[in-house]
Amino acid sequence: MIVRSEISSSPPLDALERVRVAMVQYGVRRLDAFEQFSARVEYFVDAARDHGADFVLFPEYFSAELLSLPQLRRLPAGDGILKLAKMESIYLKLLSDLAQRFRIHIIGGGHPMKRGENLQNMCAVFFPDGRTILQPKLHITPWEQRSWHIQGGSDLLAIQTPKVTIGINICYDVEFPEVARYLASQGVDLIFVPYCTDTREAYHRVRYCAQARAIENQVYVVSAGVTGNLTDVPNMNTHYARSAVFSPCDFGFGRDGIEAETDPNHETLLVADLDLGKLRRARQHGTVTPVLNRRTDLFDFQTHLVPISTVPSSRHNH
Repeated sequence: MIVRSEISSSPPLDALERVRVAMVQYGVRRLDAFEQFSARVEYFVDAARDHGADFVLFPEYFSAELLSLPQLRRLPAGDGILKLAKMESIYLKLLSDLAQRFRIHIIGGGHPMKRGENLQNMCAVFFPDGRTILQPKLHITPWEQRSWHIQGGSDLLAIQTPKVTIGINICYDVEFPEVARYLASQGVDLIFVPYCTDTREAYHRVRYCAQARAIENQVYVVSAGVTGNLTDVPNMNTHYARSAVFSPCDFGFGRDGIEAETDPNHETLLVADLDLGKLRRARQHGTVTPVLNRRTDLFDFQTHLVPISTVPSSRHNH
């Protein structure tokens, strides 16, 4: 495995202003036992913590690697996703235990979970104190609907952590501007985008939209994707990924609004420091100030979400 660090060499930031994030560009491969999966996940969590990360982000559907286990190989797509959903408890326990053991917040990408009669794509956020918060994917791609019968959720959560309020846009969700706009309106400074894309075209849809969300909302957007091939697993045959951190495109931020990014399609760990103070200053004094300059007299942002947008550390436990 390749571990690569891209940590800012600038002077240390105030502890309350700095957030260090790690993104796992996860290379799926054939497994012979669940223990291989758990060992690989632990390896990356350990590496992220060794680099001092506050958060580690895994990609959407990285757990679908489990469908390459001998007893699950070559199952029809619909049968396979149901088998994966039945692994919810061991998947959640694995990542929750790691979050507690390594004292780090883990953003669990996306895993299929049954809720009543509905199968949803859920991103779990694991806290170091053992709590878990679930964010469903809201917008479901046509192939997820056709092949896996995934249905969209209806909750969109602004999640409070000790250092920063975060939100999740699971893959396709980032292509809908109102999702990130709502989270930003609830005080979110950092949006995580776990994704799973099979082609360069699909990847660039996610990438360009993630960059747009960072610019228009003046937030950081942190993305991580799956790479590698699973020849025995329908819908997971090929992947394209280039994990990255995007920022407002202005002075003081990374060149071209890119704080850090990986090489394409190589399994790796990317680590970056984010200065929250820069966001606050940019919103007030940037070259452009889109948050301040919105024409609310012309455009009225409305939502039908249940008002549970800000989730403190004591709520929404799994």
